[in-house]
Amino acid sequence: MLISDVLAAKGGHVATILPDATVADAVRRLAEMRIGALVVEDRWQRLRGIFTERDLVHLLAHEGPEAVDRQVQTVMTERVITCQPSDKIDDILAVMTMHRVRHLPVLDAGKLGGIVSIGDLVNHRLNEKRQEAEVLLEIARMRA
Repeated sequence: MLISDVLAAKGGHVATILPDATVADAVRRLAEMRIGALVVEDRWQRLRGIFTERDLVHLLAHEGPEAVDRQVQTVMTERVITCQPSDKIDDILAVMTMHRVRHLPVLDAGKLGGIVSIGDLVNHRLNEKRQEAEVLLEIARMRA
C-alpha cells in the first residue's frame, strides 16, 4: 500500500500556519482542530517547517508560558522530513520510527499534497489486515 492510498481515504487537507504567527495562535489552532501538528508555509506556500505538540512542550519546558508570544518560525522544526504519494506505507512507518516523528507532510511534485500521521498509517494498515482476514474467512466458509 502507498501513501496515496492513505490520502485517498483521509483527504489531502493540511492545516497550515504562517511563520510569523504567534505560538499562542498555533496552540489555539491545534486545539480547535484537534490535531498534533501544523505545517508552516510562507505567503508563497513554500514549506518552511512544522510546528508540533513536541515543539510546544520543549518551548514551555525551557522558556515558560510567556514564550507563547514568540513567532512560530523561532520555535518550529525547520528540518522537515517529508514523503511522497508513491512511497510505501511500511517504508514511511520505518522512517517515522527511526526519526521519532509522528507527522510527515506529503509533497507531490514539490507541492504540499497532504499530511500523514503515524496514527493514520497504523489505522490504514489495521483496516487492510481486517479486510484480508474477512476475505480469508469467506474463502474458508466457501470451502466448508
